[in-house]
Amino acid sequence: MTDSLDKQTLLNELRIDRTAPARRRIAPLAALVGIGVAVGIALVVWLVDFGPGESPAGAASAGSASTAPSTASTGGASSTSSPPSTPAAAAPVQQRDASVLDATGYVVARRQATVSAQVTGQVVEVLIEEGQRVEEGQLLARLDDAIPRAQYDLVEAQLASARATLTEIDVQIRQAALDLERTGSLSQRNLASQADLDRNELTLEAVRARRAVAERQIVVAERSLALQRRALADLEVRAPFAGIVVAKAAQPGEIISPMSAGGGFTRTGICTIVDMESLEVEVDVNEAYINRVAPGQPVRVALNAYPDEPLPAEVIAIIPTADRNKATVRVRVRLLGNLERVLPDMGVRVAFLTAGEDTK
Repeated sequence: MTDSLDKQTLLNELRIDRTAPARRRIAPLAALVGIGVAVGIALVVWLVDFGPGESPAGAASAGSASTAPSTASTGGASSTSSPPSTPAAAAPVQQRDASVLDATGYVVARRQATVSAQVTGQVVEVLIEEGQRVEEGQLLARLDDAIPRAQYDLVEAQLASARATLTEIDVQIRQAALDLERTGSLSQRNLASQADLDRNELTLEAVRARRAVAERQIVVAERSLALQRRALADLEVRAPFAGIVVAKAAQPGEIISPMSAGGGFTRTGICTIVDMESLEVEVDVNEAYINRVAPGQPVRVALNAYPDEPLPAEVIAIIPTADRNKATVRVRVRLLGNLERVLPDMGVRVAFLTAGEDTK
């Protein structure tokens, strides 16, 4: 009996008790994920509390400094209460663009000319190159002046001849005056007839008339000489204003003409000159936004070549006409900064600013 009880007891000990709750096991991967989430939450809380530019030590010192005056104020009844602590200043916010309208345009020159001769002729000398600065009236090129120079010399000789003729006539006038004086003296003594006296008077008047004709011939010769001098000057091409040579269009030996000729063998100009002091910006503004632009309005201009170096400018005028094809209105802008890097036909970005804004 005892043996059977012992066996039964042993069997009961080996039996699994299914009524007891099973112990849950935490997987290692789930534990790692939980730890990562907790660390991330702690980091976010830390950044929100202190910010990227403030350390916990600084926050603690700021907190202690703000609480110190309130503690000291409780020391006596006569002490005044300290002002409440102010929160830390927020980080500066980046200033937004103050422009009321942005557009694109191009640099243009108000004074630009293709210089040519006033007459047709062959180029014998060109005295300029691209990039060279020229002054007003400076000689740029010469044309062949062989025939005009010969005509000038001929007219100059005619003028000298007319002046010599006038000198000769003056001598004849003095001679005729002396003859008239002698004849008059003889006529008073009845030694000369009245016919001789009348002849000498008419001779003097004729010589004086010839002198008047000679004077007119001198005037004609002088004017002819001036005309030939002008013809020679037209064969010298000079700069109409000071500027920079941006294009050289003719070479020695070519024929140039103020009018275009067929065949492609005749040039119409010597060079192109640009006055760099007259550079400005032209912008086509959509007509729907032209009400945001006014004369004298400050403008900031940024060249596409130098976008980080904006130039101050202002609106010169709004052209009082619109382009129906593009629905735009042209606006002229004056550049106020340093124009050393500004070149004609450069692309620009234009920002129209409100009055009083800094254009830099």
